[in-house]
Amino acid sequence: MQSTTELSRNSTLPVEKFAAEIGPIATDSSRVAGSWAVIGGGLLGMTLAHRLAAGGKRVTLFEGADQLGGLASAWSLGDVVWDKHYHATLLSDTRLRALLAELGLEKEIEWVQTRTGFYTGGKLYSMSNTLEFLRFPPLDLPDKLRLALTIFYASRIKNWRRLEKISVADWLRRWSGSSTFEKIWLPLLRAKLGENYQKASAAFIWTTIARMYAARRTGLKKEMFGYVPGGYARILECFARKLEEENVRIKLGHAVRKVEPTLGAGVRLEFENGSREEFEQVVLTIPAATAAHVCAGLSDEEINRLKGIEYQGIMCASLLMRRPLADFYVTNITDANVPFTAVIEMSALVDRRQFGGNSLVYLPKYLASGDPAFAASDEELKENFLSALERMYEHFDRRDVLAFRVSRVRHVFPIPTQGYSERLPAPVTNVPGVYILNSAHIINGTLNVNETVQLAEKFLPELLSRTNGRTMETRA
Repeated sequence: MQSTTELSRNSTLPVEKFAAEIGPIATDSSRVAGSWAVIGGGLLGMTLAHRLAAGGKRVTLFEGADQLGGLASAWSLGDVVWDKHYHATLLSDTRLRALLAELGLEKEIEWVQTRTGFYTGGKLYSMSNTLEFLRFPPLDLPDKLRLALTIFYASRIKNWRRLEKISVADWLRRWSGSSTFEKIWLPLLRAKLGENYQKASAAFIWTTIARMYAARRTGLKKEMFGYVPGGYARILECFARKLEEENVRIKLGHAVRKVEPTLGAGVRLEFENGSREEFEQVVLTIPAATAAHVCAGLSDEEINRLKGIEYQGIMCASLLMRRPLADFYVTNITDANVPFTAVIEMSALVDRRQFGGNSLVYLPKYLASGDPAFAASDEELKENFLSALERMYEHFDRRDVLAFRVSRVRHVFPIPTQGYSERLPAPVTNVPGVYILNSAHIINGTLNVNETVQLAEKFLPELLSRTNGRTMETRA
């Protein structure tokens, strides 16, 4: 199995091949007609490039890092190559599964029914079925009934827009009661949003519950989680090969510095490595504030809307261990003295043979994008995280940890503030040929790969309808 870093250097990526065949993009507008650039080589950018190329467009995909994938990229833990951040496919992830089918991978998905844990009051509980829920000690029976009613009611709501105008804290207190809110909801909100939970709307919790119930709405009897053997390293390898077959140029190590319109009908791109190219159409999939910084010609309103989007970031530790911690795929944590959000035991989902017989665990901690905790060293985090595992699991022995790595990403998902959709900037900018589409445009989502693929595919018809008209006008 090759890592995506290795892929960036081998012949499956058409960087050198198509650079030689096509040559540099010309700087005069008559020769950029019909050319497209996609900025950002994550799953959103890759999907856009794939759909554009499949529609006969000439596409170049630019990525600032030395590998494709973005949040879905892979890395090495000792001799194991696996996802840098935790991912799982749901049966209800129809857009992702359709894309995997195009890549010849959907039929290989391994489906597993997993268990869920809860760590509260210094104890670990199973919350994997109705009986275990009824036995859950921290809540009395009336609180449990109100919690169940809250989840059931939220799963039936259709008009999410009115929830955008209500604080998530106020809505949950109203439906679940103060006791359940303080014991369950508030710790979980803080784990995901920190103190930014006070800015979030009730649409945030509706989104989470809606995804939980999505498979049941489609008639499936139970929710399952799945994975492709080889993880996203394998998915990205196959996706890169598909782009190669579609004649997409892929340029790694190209972080965009400036995007500006030319005097003709083109858009000029400047990159941090000093290179320049021109295209007729440019789609940026980078974070909103970054797009506002690099794009020349945006209106004041567009800049303010882009900069007004607040992001949550993540520090995510990956641990390769000799032994598993428990048999829960997800363990939710409500205790404030635990320095991470949850325990994601990937080896409770993925066959441990994928990890050389070892166990793979993720310990995520969500933070505001400007949180000073991002500056903590790996050694400091390792000590804090392993000490917490020693408190949580009696059998845990830090000598069993074979590898420990930390990923830090400051812009992961936008905070779903009250009235969020009304303040969201449109993907079509006032700069001709420039479009900004990123995770901020996933309204009421949980930022998973399925939603990312869906965003690309929903936006593409509007994009093509606008650009086809503009191309015809330019050539007339």
